[in-house]
Amino acid sequence: MEHNLYIYNTLSRKKEQFVPLHEDKVGMYVCGPTVYSDVHLGNCRTFISFDLIYRYLLYLGYKVRYVRNITDAGHLEGDRDEGDDKFAKKAKLEQLEPMEIVQKYTVGFHEILNIFNTFSPSIEPTATGHISEQIEIVKKILESGYAYEKAGTIYFDVEKYNEDFQYGILTNRKLEDLLEGTRELGGQDEKKGRLDFALWIKAKPETLMQWPSPWGWGFPGWHLECSAMSSKYLGNTFDIHGGGMDLQATHHTNEIAQSQACNHVAPAKYWMHTNMLTVNGVRMSKSAGNGFLPKELFTGSHPLLEKGYSPMTVRFFMAQSHYRSTLDFSNEALQASEKGFSRLIEGYARLQKLSALGSSSIETGGLRAKCEEAMNDDFNSPIMISHLFDALRAINLVHDGKETISATDLEELKSVFKTFIEDVLGLKSETEASTGNEAYKKAIDLLLNMRLEAKQNKDWTTSDKIRNELTALGFEIKDTKDGFEWKI
Repeated sequence: MEHNLYIYNTLSRKKEQFVPLHEDKVGMYVCGPTVYSDVHLGNCRTFISFDLIYRYLLYLGYKVRYVRNITDAGHLEGDRDEGDDKFAKKAKLEQLEPMEIVQKYTVGFHEILNIFNTFSPSIEPTATGHISEQIEIVKKILESGYAYEKAGTIYFDVEKYNEDFQYGILTNRKLEDLLEGTRELGGQDEKKGRLDFALWIKAKPETLMQWPSPWGWGFPGWHLECSAMSSKYLGNTFDIHGGGMDLQATHHTNEIAQSQACNHVAPAKYWMHTNMLTVNGVRMSKSAGNGFLPKELFTGSHPLLEKGYSPMTVRFFMAQSHYRSTLDFSNEALQASEKGFSRLIEGYARLQKLSALGSSSIETGGLRAKCEEAMNDDFNSPIMISHLFDALRAINLVHDGKETISATDLEELKSVFKTFIEDVLGLKSETEASTGNEAYKKAIDLLLNMRLEAKQNKDWTTSDKIRNELTALGFEIKDTKDGFEWKI
């Protein structure tokens, strides 16, 4: 199976033709959330982007094993090797067990991604479920000479590793440049080198989450978890490793070093990274006060938002920017996407109702090829969406009786729109998104058909009553030559 798919590889800093390690199979690992708080929009952008990538790989016919982990232990504040454990700190604040915190926010994470209509990964492993695998990796790295023990904590020896491999290969930075940007070690620091990081951390007596190991009771370092879970389920080398660009410099750099030191092969062939979010041009962050949660975006309850935006509008908004470009949230941009999404879904609904009339007097051919060409160019969803909008013009001309379309062209047009709107972009109408209920749609159609009958019988009182009451409930109703169209 060969496709003309090109992926921008962070490792080589260029687009490369995608050739999987195994002909018709793809192994993809994406770093998942640390479940100690509500999932933020930056995470959502990453997971929605990789959902699009996953969906397109499936469309191309690949059998994809998509692994996305849950970090539920070992992630210390500031992503360092010392400091408070994020789960333990939150557990004390909420007066809960750490695993209650994990459960609460894992459930919340799944709820949000379900609202965004993302597919579940093939496997969703947890860090706490793979402690023994992480201990085995630490043993192998110690045996290879790239790690050392200090008082029950195991550190990775970056300078020793760099003698044999390039530690900064992912970001294309030399060790001396990286060392310049780090602080000098204090006299009490256990580490040999400034860039060394913990593979296994000795637990303090008060540490709530700890496990026995050959070096005493402790817990795994944050970076180690992903190396263990990706290699267990995808092999020592797999096709795609993804995550947010904020993970490149430290987390992913350390993952590569650990995996190479343990297995003596590079872990992933293609590294993919999503870009950051900004709000009105300023990077989104808690400290800047401009970060809002998905639910605040849906309800419009954040002071920076003029109104709420539906999950499908937000998903469409994200797809209108390439995953490697900065995504800027503003009321103007979101409202423009809301209008665009409405146009696309209305046109798609109109397409479903079209009838074939003899031969085609419009140009509809080549749409699938254009959409594939865009997606094959590093999953360029904005260009693909622009092709769908171009096709809307033809749909509207046929709908208005100004052009005709053949049965063959109509079926292909319907197939392309379903494929790229529903299957690849993962979009659905607001009615489907808010209800998911076919019976609900049929009930509204029934009411509006009753209104049509009332109009035909010149029963204007009943006709107006149905229209006015539905309008008052938030429905938009439009009379057409074929009957009616509605949305909410």
